[in-house]
Amino acid sequence: MSWDQRKDPQSEDEDRAKERALREQYLRLFLTSDARERLANVRMVRPEIADQVENYILQLGLAGKIRRPIDDDELREILSKLTPQQREIRFKFI
Repeated sequence: MSWDQRKDPQSEDEDRAKERALREQYLRLFLTSDARERLANVRMVRPEIADQVENYILQLGLAGKIRRPIDDDELREILSKLTPQQREIRFKFI
């Protein structure tokens, strides 16, 4: 891209807002309201995990592999597969 063809920051912000709105629209189709609520809660705590899950669901949905909206239980299964397993830490008092 040459110097003259760069977009201004306002245009880039508008493009990001449009992309986000489109993602939200697709997620409304592919997720139930409970699943969307859970994903929003995950986004508050672990935004990188929420992005991974969103991308995964969008890939499945746009490829035509989602026949009905994903419910909360199915979303929890997806989250458990995509999140790293944490080791349980135990303290031993002597």
